[in-house]
Amino acid sequence: MALALRLWRFLPLGRSATPGPRLPTGTAGSREQCVLWRLRGAEVERMGKMGNPGAFKRSLLFSALSYLGFETYQVISQAAVVHATAKVFRVEEILEQADYLYESGETEKLYQLLSQYKESEDAELLWRLARATRDIAQLSGTSEAEKKLLVYEALEYAKRALEKNESSFAAHKWYAICISDVGDYEGIRAKIANAYMIKEHFEKAIELNPKDATAIHLMGIWCYTFAEMPWYQRRIAKMLFATPPSSTYEEALGYFHRAEQVDPNFYSKNLLLLGKTYLKLHNKKLAAFWLTKAKDYPAHTEEDKQIQTEAARLLTGFSDKN
Repeated sequence: MALALRLWRFLPLGRSATPGPRLPTGTAGSREQCVLWRLRGAEVERMGKMGNPGAFKRSLLFSALSYLGFETYQVISQAAVVHATAKVFRVEEILEQADYLYESGETEKLYQLLSQYKESEDAELLWRLARATRDIAQLSGTSEAEKKLLVYEALEYAKRALEKNESSFAAHKWYAICISDVGDYEGIRAKIANAYMIKEHFEKAIELNPKDATAIHLMGIWCYTFAEMPWYQRRIAKMLFATPPSSTYEEALGYFHRAEQVDPNFYSKNLLLLGKTYLKLHNKKLAAFWLTKAKDYPAHTEEDKQIQTEAARLLTGFSDKN
């Protein structure tokens, strides 16, 4: 009201009052607004001629306030766009930092960065947080009690990521990984029951992104796991389920090779599992080839170091037998 009174002092009161002010060009809705101002201007001029100064002033004040309201709306709208744009840039900046730390093997720094955004609604942030949380759980210095908490925490982030964006191949992939991890704490029945869901999400991840070598590799692990399932677990599975999950080493080998074709040498564990699968198929020559590659793979993470050690041990077993 105070603003309206200040405007009143500057409003023209004479019969020569011109139509309302012209809107700036290039603004959204300016055409409709200009028509509105022309109509109101004609009305103001008509009232001025009819000798009704009170109505004239009220109409002109209404027109001025309408214009002021439109200008305020524009300012607020532009501010909202700027804020939304800044938010997008902020998320992109965080994702860039996160990917750099991941590629550099900075597991703890990555977790510290992403754990600041636990309440985020962004699927891209959430699945990365699930991955980082799981990686912390896998560190050799993490206690068993702490590891269990982290595994369940990672599953929660992955679940939220999938809820936010069901079209994210990475969300499907990490949700499946985290379900598998949780199965280690929930017994053989839950682990077997979850196997169908895990396979479904890996297949969906591959469908959404056929060039993601990691999802293909993980499908290979799924096959390898059920191919080497001990007899007693198979027996339990048959008792619990009419058609328990099953696979073969040949099927696993197909996925590991497919992952390698998509992205050669992308992951030390894929090299190791190629070697181990060939061992299961009694092809020692090709097993030695892939195990040597796994042993010589540059160690960027704690897992890489563990894989180097396992590959070297298996190769030593070859030498001992020869």
